[in-house]
Amino acid sequence: MKRLIAEFEEQSFTQIIFPHAATDWKPYLKEAQECFVAIINAIAEFQKCLVVCANTQEVQKFFHKKENIVFVEYETDDTWARDCSALSVCEDGKVVLYDFTFSAWGDKFEATKDNLLTQHLKKYYNTQVKHIDFVLEGGGIESDGEGILLTTAACMFNTNRNPHLLAEERTQKLKEFFGAKEVLYLHHGYLSGDDTDSHIDTLTRFVSKDTIMYLQCNNTQDEHYEELAKMERELQKIASTRNYTLIPLPMPEAIYYDQERLPATYANFLFVNGGILVPVYGVKEDVEAVEIFKKTFPTRKVVPIDCSVLLRQHGSLHCVTMQFAKGVGINT
Repeated sequence: MKRLIAEFEEQSFTQIIFPHAATDWKPYLKEAQECFVAIINAIAEFQKCLVVCANTQEVQKFFHKKENIVFVEYETDDTWARDCSALSVCEDGKVVLYDFTFSAWGDKFEATKDNLLTQHLKKYYNTQVKHIDFVLEGGGIESDGEGILLTTAACMFNTNRNPHLLAEERTQKLKEFFGAKEVLYLHHGYLSGDDTDSHIDTLTRFVSKDTIMYLQCNNTQDEHYEELAKMERELQKIASTRNYTLIPLPMPEAIYYDQERLPATYANFLFVNGGILVPVYGVKEDVEAVEIFKKTFPTRKVVPIDCSVLLRQHGSLHCVTMQFAKGVGINT
């Protein structure tokens, strides 16, 4: 029996990659590092955080308290831990890590070092690591923890990933990898400025086995209105046949940097044990979004984190983190 462990299940630690001068964060490195420090400190209040650093000694200087923080040295191409880190899969009651091929969303950027990250780090994980010859990013797939996977057709069927496989073959591969009973595809929904070909974690998330949060746009003048309305109708159809509860999240007002609209979304939140970290962007919708999370998760501590600077590289809070399920320890 295999299953892709859901993010809302109990975790062991969170992995994150700290920005350095050889990454695309260089033009505003200080701002980016301050944001990552805030995220790491927030995680460490709930559980361990494994921080991948190009220079461990330099990164440690950013932290006054190091409790629950483990530093590991490895220079990466970039910092999108969600997409180049291993996925936690339960095999017959034991957690195993699956290391998929990372191609920087269809060879859009250099990713050689990022693709080798898990192989370098496997000595720090106290469980088996399996390399899987299939291009897949963690942000591209959601699990209810019970055999249902949720993804987008735009990402999973894109010819810039696994071009040798037909759509139905890709679906079958996902079922085989994760022991999935069904793969649900959304055919609508996108964010302007997104490099990932519509990762599901920017649009729609499982928050329990029968509850889905999703990005809703009520502004008819917004470029996303039509596509997100179609996505909402797809979700409503899925929910009606499965008795899912749907919880809409507001669409943040348009945020620009260098005249480019950035992919701001509250769907890019992060589960931790006993808490939930919510990205905010200094816009009026932040208050409404945080209140929705507090209402939805009354037993979790909701922690807003300003992730405005992350948008400049077209990602947010969930994109720069990866949770590892309970049962995976860190060898130090």
